[in-house]
Amino acid sequence: MIITVAGFKGGVGKTTTAVHLAAYFQRSAPTMLVDGDSNRSASLWASHDNLPFQVYPEGQAMKYSRQFEHIVIDTGARPSADELRDLVGGCDLLVLPTNPEAMSLDALMQTTEALQTMDGNYRILLTLVPPAPSREGAEARALLESEGLPVMQATIRQTSAFRHASAQGVAVQNARNVRSAKTAWSDYELAAKEIIRVVEDCAIGEKA
Repeated sequence: MIITVAGFKGGVGKTTTAVHLAAYFQRSAPTMLVDGDSNRSASLWASHDNLPFQVYPEGQAMKYSRQFEHIVIDTGARPSADELRDLVGGCDLLVLPTNPEAMSLDALMQTTEALQTMDGNYRILLTLVPPAPSREGAEARALLESEGLPVMQATIRQTSAFRHASAQGVAVQNARNVRSAKTAWSDYELAAKEIIRVVEDCAIGEKA
């Protein structure tokens, strides 16, 4: 399974999403995370040698890919239309994280106009969603769904646990002295399970 994570605005949880999907998939089969972002955020996260999966820069990915059953790709920010076409055509599912801020949603919706003309599967993942009583997450979901866009049911809630996990070089469920670590991990567990179902359903549809 090849899952590509792409972002069209900084600060939407792209690398955080890639890291935690890889951590979940590693539980069932060898998983590699490909760091294709020039910021090398995933590689920095992995530099403590505490992540349960392997991280390789994009230039080395081909060499090692045959050793792994699952590959998660953390892409560079703001891909062009041509790059987007290559991304969506080269994976089983393109995951597009976005927070519910207006600027992030605008950037995403401009991108999805291009995606709708391409062959391939993609899903939008709402991230950094503020807790109740804020309705930002629900309002963002309603807006995206009203445009007919494929929004994942899973939602990643806003919490400082991910920042602590990154600083410690671990996946969030292993973060030390962080009360919300288990809750934060449960959000990505649900997201990863949903992604597996989507990929399986798409594969069945293609065979039919």
